[in-house]
Amino acid sequence: MAAALPPAGRSKGDIREQVWEQLEASGLADFPRPVRGRIPNFKGSLQACCSLRELEVFSRAREVKVDPDKPLEGARLAALQARKTLLVPTPRLRTGLFNRIVPPPGATKEMLRRCATSQGVRDFSVPVGLDSKAQVDLVVVGSVAVSEKGWRIGKGEGYADMEYAMMVSMGAVQEDTPVVTIVHDCQVLDIAEELLGDHDLTVDYILTPTRTIQTHCKRPKPQGIMWHKVSSEMLGKIPILKTLRWREKQAGKDVTLQDDHPALANTSRAAIPDRKVMAANPQPWGDPVNPKSVNPKSVNPKSVNPKSEGSDTTTTVYVGNLPGSLRVSQLKSALRELQVLPAALKWQGAQHRAFLDYRDQGAAHRALSSLQGLSLGGNALRVELAKSHRDKGQGEINTHK
Repeated sequence: MAAALPPAGRSKGDIREQVWEQLEASGLADFPRPVRGRIPNFKGSLQACCSLRELEVFSRAREVKVDPDKPLEGARLAALQARKTLLVPTPRLRTGLFNRIVPPPGATKEMLRRCATSQGVRDFSVPVGLDSKAQVDLVVVGSVAVSEKGWRIGKGEGYADMEYAMMVSMGAVQEDTPVVTIVHDCQVLDIAEELLGDHDLTVDYILTPTRTIQTHCKRPKPQGIMWHKVSSEMLGKIPILKTLRWREKQAGKDVTLQDDHPALANTSRAAIPDRKVMAANPQPWGDPVNPKSVNPKSVNPKSVNPKSEGSDTTTTVYVGNLPGSLRVSQLKSALRELQVLPAALKWQGAQHRAFLDYRDQGAAHRALSSLQGLSLGGNALRVELAKSHRDKGQGEINTHK
């Protein structure tokens, strides 16, 4: 049975705190600790993950997306052992959406276990672009709390919801693609449906160390990216989101951002009196930060120091396969739309190429991610760091041929 219904008026943040505190106090929390602020790992997570093999939806699936959270390590291993295509989202969506895990040829059981770890995901993965035609048959997400009805609460940053919406936008998931979450029994709670937004992802199966719950959830899953809930700040932090917005705008969809909806912004301000709390949490579709959930050790001082990202040198991005009919003004317009305008642009239209100079490597890599998969004038652009920057990151431009 689900845990007792929380008192009326409790927020998602209250429920998260309840779960994190219970896992720590009961000795159920597992590495990495503390679990506060995370999708919590728990003792028995591997046992819960093993139940995934018994689901028919897993047996039928050829391509499985599993989040990178520690308690889902066993689910990633199960997918690899079953020789399924395993897709893992990139951390905080900074460099794209997915990585495909590719174990070395003849990988042993021990090597597959390594590939399923967070380090293995980094060492044995290749990026999956927007044009890869991924068809995800099963989605496995982490949760902080979940109800037997399928209502899910994450850690409050909204990445799982955004990942799913982006997959819908890419055509990688369908309306009936099943979603599984793996949690400890104490994380299965009664959750008021009023706490859910239309962007919140629901789940179809819940796996715990002792139970397999089919939720029969009828609440619709997100139907795509809700641009009116996306801020300019969020767009700047997730390069692939800018590319998707460009594509949807080209397809005639309304991609007006939250910042451009004054009425929505005013409503949001009225509903949340303390905007300073929201400003501290500029993550996609996230909930207001609970100060207790912030781990001071996880804060990188460089991330809040604008000077740390810049330098006196430039990093150059090569853009090739430009159509002969394209004008430099059209390229600049696309770069402006994607919010990746360079400090300088060297146009070589006769050679069907251009070089984009950025003042720091971070800006150059954001441009790389944003431009991947972009087509102009019917041509899919070839985008990469200029040759002299690929290894050292600096130096003069070598001629691309």
